[in-house]
Formats: sequence, structure tokens, C-alpha cells
Amino acid sequence: MSAGLTAEAVEPSGRRGADGATIAALFVMILMLVPARLVLKGVPFALTPAEAVGLVAVVWWFCAHLTDSLGAAKGFTPVRTAIYLYAVAYLITYAYSAAGYLPERELELADHVAVIALAFVGIALLACDGVRGRDRLDLVLKAIVVCGAIIGAIGAAQYLFSFDLTEYMNLPGTRIRGTEPTILVRNGLNRVASTTSHPIEFGVVSAIVLPLALHYALDARERRLPSLRWWLCCLLVAAGMLFSASRSTVLGLLVGGAVLLVGWPAARRWRALLVFAGFLVVVRIAVPGLLGAITSLFGNLDNDWSLRYRTNDYSTAFAEFVLHPLLGRGYGTWYPPYYQVFDNQYLLTAVQGGALGILVFVGLFLTAIWSALRARRLSDDRSIRDLGLSLAASLVIPLVGSATFDLNSFETTNAMAFLLVGVAGALLRVVHEERKATSDAVAVP
Repeated sequence: MSAGLTAEAVEPSGRRGADGATIAALFVMILMLVPARLVLKGVPFALTPAEAVGLVAVVWWFCAHLTDSLGAAKGFTPVRTAIYLYAVAYLITYAYSAAGYLPERELELADHVAVIALAFVGIALLACDGVRGRDRLDLVLKAIVVCGAIIGAIGAAQYLFSFDLTEYMNLPGTRIRGTEPTILVRNGLNRVASTTSHPIEFGVVSAIVLPLALHYALDARERRLPSLRWWLCCLLVAAGMLFSASRSTVLGLLVGGAVLLVGWPAARRWRALLVFAGFLVVVRIAVPGLLGAITSLFGNLDNDWSLRYRTNDYSTAFAEFVLHPLLGRGYGTWYPPYYQVFDNQYLLTAVQGGALGILVFVGLFLTAIWSALRARRLSDDRSIRDLGLSLAASLVIPLVGSATFDLNSFETTNAMAFLLVGVAGALLRVVHEERKATSDAVAVP
């Protein structure tokens, strides 16, 4: 049994019972495989099944910290502290905005967004404290990779055959929210969303998953274990990135890839570049026009209406920011189509959460990235070191990508980011506990 596990997490028969990792893996499957347009029936506001699981995670985490029988970790961890600070800052802004006059519609949206934020904070806390041991981390992260491959296959069917499988993926007890199409057209080619709400979101989610998929493929190969299934996952996830045809996806690939290339050994780095070049050649032959459509997104940027629209946001955002510079006007109170859309999470957070909101938002991701890299530095296990690097690469993508899309408005991407923040805290704890177990074993005569 891994040193990071508590005795309570395992049944007397030796079989492991359901724990925080079980809930986190279930959350991943529901989040990624249930179409984003589906929400629960009988609820007075739109609540997705994944968000409902996040609220269950809040209850589990709270109860687990009242007892020692649910296997939740106790004690200080930087990630949990960062999550606390994020939640407290959010509540302060919510109280500030609700205490003043808000139109009824804005107050309702603020309440709705607060419930969703609670669910995502809950899943981050559950992952941080409830995922105990390397094997349980693998359960959650492998679920992410496999589900990422599945939505990549769904996206491939949408792109190649204009066949939308999500139209048949309705769940009992849910209803359809909105009518956003999952297949759009840009430059004569399809842009697909798979199970997510928009092609941008599909691409960014795929970019976040790819470093984790590469970790398990490379780890299996170096351990001389069957690795073909993990390479297939990598292929499907990478295809999903391309089929989204999004600038934000390309940015995510660049920043995540940069982290991996800096941390990888030189031999792996060159092999990765050669494989990537070969992948592009295959795509160019198998899917004519796709690479040209993607590269055209970065041509003639001075006359690109989409880019001009995004950069025109700054003056509006600054004018709103100076009205409430510290705490913002309230989360959920700046909403389309009544107000201008900000395709930039930093602008949106500055307006809704003020300087305090920006500080805790950035601090949350930086703390998680530091924790993943700290785990890499402290561990002597090659596999854990590589996992720490891959996790840091995945977390850099939403941090940097928030400058090109409004992260909190895309629920799948936002939830995935919060989950991985918690996983980074869990990984650092696993490394500390294994180091302590090793030192205790050495100390025993």
C-alpha cells in the first residue's frame, strides 16, 4: 500500500472502498462526457450534472474534515490555503455587491454564479485532500486522459463527417440549455465543440489534457508496459486540438509544450519535435486544408475583426474597473448581451472581482504550478518527477490562456482547471508523505 494512503481508505478485506478519488473520477466522466448543453430538470436555475457532483464534493470534504474515518488529509498545504483565499475573496466581493443596490437580474446571476463557484471550489478541495496516494492520483488523471480521448473521437466524427453524436447523448432527468451548435464553419472548414459548449473550449480542454496523456504514454514505454492505448489517446487528444481550429488552442499548445520541452531530457525533446513534425505531415495529407485554415488565423492580424473586437475591450474594462477597483462590481453582474463580452478572463475578473479578485485568481494557479514543480524537485521517483512537470504544463495553459478567452464562462475548462489545481496539491502531499515514510524506515534500526 502506498505511503500516502490512510488505513481508513481501505476495507478490511484489502479492497479499496469509495473515497475522494472515486468522486473526482466520477466528476471527470460526467464533466467531459455529458454534453455541456444539458442541465438538470427541476432546478430553479441552470445546473449541470458535473456542477451537482461538485456540490456533493463540498459536502464530502466538509464532513471528511469533521472525522478521521473518510480518509481526508489534514494539515497545512499551500494549495488548500490558496483555495481558501480564493473562496474568501469571492465571498467578500459577493457580500460587497449584494449589500449595495443590484438590479434583480444581476442579483439572480450573482447567486447562480456563486453556486457554481462553490461547486468548483469543492472539487478542488476534494482533489487536494481526498485523493490519497499515487495510485489514486493515477485513477483521476487517467480518467481525464481517457475521457479526453473519447471527446477527441467525438470531435473527429463532427469534423470529418459532420455527424454530431452529442445529439443522441441525452440523459434522463436533464433538459437542453440553449441551442448553440456544436459544429461551426470557419474558412470553409468545420470547427467542432465535441461535448463542450464551444470550439474554443474543446481546443483548450484538449490542450490541457495532452501533457497528461503524453506522461502516461512515455511512462508506460519507459516501464516496458503496454503503451499503445496511451499513444492512441495522445493521437485523439491532439486531433481534437486541431479540429477546434482556435487561436487559444494554439497558444495553449505553445505554452504547455514550452514547459515540457524545457523540463524534458534532450533526447526526448528532439524525439518529441520529430514526432510532432510527422504528425503535422500526416494531418496535411489526411485532412487537406486544416493546417492552412489554422495558420490563416494568425495571418493579417491587423485587419482581423475578431482580434480588433477583443482589443477594444480594454477601454471599457478600465472604465468599469476604476468604479470598484478593490472588490469589483460582483461576479456574474457583467453579462452578455446586456454588457460587452470580454474575451479575456483577466479583464472580466478585474471588472467583477477587482484587484483582489485578480490577485487570488493568479495566485491560485501560481501556487498549484509551484506545488507541481516542487513535487518534481523533491521526488527521486522518475515517474513522479515527470508527472509534476506534465501537471505544471497543463496548469500553465489556463493561466496564460485566460488572456485570450474568458475561462470562467466555459464551465468544462473552468472545472478542469480547478480539479487540476487540487491534484497539484495532492501530488505534493504524496511526495512529502513518501519522503517521510522513507526517512522513518531508515531511522528504524
